[in-house]
Amino acid sequence: MMLVGGAVADCLSKCGASFVTKSSLSSFCGIRLRQKTIRPRRVVKLCVANLISNSDSFEVGRLIGSYGFMNVTSYSGLQSRMGMDYAVSEDIGSFKVQDIGEGNVTIRLYEGRVAQGPLRGTRVIFKVYPGQQVGGIEADMMAANELNAHASLQSSPRDVCPHIQALLGGFETKTREQWLAFRDNGKYSAADYAKITSEKMAKLIAGGEQRLWNPFELDQIIKCRRYFVIRLLHGVMRGLSYMHDNDRLHQSLGPASVVLNTVVEKDALYLVPQLRDLAFSVDIRYSQLEDRPNILSEGLWRRASVAGASSPLEKRAFGIADDIYEAGLLFAYLAFVPFSQAGVMDSISLRRLLENTFQLDLQAAREYCSADDRLLEAVKFLDLGDGAGWELLQAMLNRDYRGRPIAEAVVNHRFLSGIANASFEIDDYIRLLQHWPLGVALLNLNSTATSQYIFDVLEVVGDPISRGLITGHLTFL
Repeated sequence: MMLVGGAVADCLSKCGASFVTKSSLSSFCGIRLRQKTIRPRRVVKLCVANLISNSDSFEVGRLIGSYGFMNVTSYSGLQSRMGMDYAVSEDIGSFKVQDIGEGNVTIRLYEGRVAQGPLRGTRVIFKVYPGQQVGGIEADMMAANELNAHASLQSSPRDVCPHIQALLGGFETKTREQWLAFRDNGKYSAADYAKITSEKMAKLIAGGEQRLWNPFELDQIIKCRRYFVIRLLHGVMRGLSYMHDNDRLHQSLGPASVVLNTVVEKDALYLVPQLRDLAFSVDIRYSQLEDRPNILSEGLWRRASVAGASSPLEKRAFGIADDIYEAGLLFAYLAFVPFSQAGVMDSISLRRLLENTFQLDLQAAREYCSADDRLLEAVKFLDLGDGAGWELLQAMLNRDYRGRPIAEAVVNHRFLSGIANASFEIDDYIRLLQHWPLGVALLNLNSTATSQYIFDVLEVVGDPISRGLITGHLTFL
């Protein structure tokens, strides 16, 4: 590990109502912005004092990767600004899709750890935004916006969402790069998980040395995968619900923007998905909706205007619905890609299939997919609960933004809140509880009903100590 040199101005303790000070350039946790580019957005009094702003407090390890952002270049009622590498412009019913081009901002990721203070030894992931000479003013704006979004979401230490990546601090280097330090709770993304599982499906189904000759073993793998994906989606929607409840849109939700602490399906009981990449996050407090939008949000409000959302109330509703739509596409991605062989389905082809070919008619899409043996497991997954998956997906991808559910409603939908337990049998829970420490299982119990169910399972197992622990947990609930 190498120690990062250079000190950063301690501006966090001086945080006020604006990023901008009396000088022509100002610094907020090392984020430098020109006065004419961005105006005061939010008073962040929070736990800013707890964010680490001294570069000497961190140690930086190896480079672990890099990625770029995508920019929207024209209006869209459907496509997102990120995660796509193609451009289309044909009409889809009464709306148009957008043209998407690659942006200039490339983010680097490094391993690291906190070197001093109460968090000493804590592993971190550094997200590095290039300086203005390389990334332009857009890079500075994205870094500042991401920092401000996390700071506002972490404003109450008593109400921190476990499904949003935690920002620990940040600093600026001599080359004016912006380094944001996030707690390292996992390096895999939902996209990595989908890639790994689809490759496994190809080996299992197509043959080869790892082919499963026992059909019951394959059935068990599919059950575990369903449970894992539902827990993943449930966590994502809880994180998004928290953001919306705290007046923040994500606006770049996709497989790469969800970080996982594990991609091992047998470890599903302690899977904790976390939302990241808040560079395009939008403040939707009513006081901000009446303000002139900055570069990062002008595309959203342009789409809102075309959709007929003009008042602050309508714009807020449109923004939330826009996030839900992207969450719906993520849902579709996780419903199809992990349950299909590698190369059969990807995010681009799936999006084209749903938006272009079937114009968001999920019933027609189901009939089409049912005729393709390679997509049967995905269809069966969405068929759970008498078609509950298709029902939820259709609602989230409603062509009219007014008809889409809020994030909390998605969290409580029967597909995410009840199907996972209903699709698991007692033997499945026994295997899970025998595989992991009971304490881990208890920490992830979401309801008294689930606790009682596992208690009944342990009655079958005959473990008096475990029964006693769960009895205490039930009493606490």
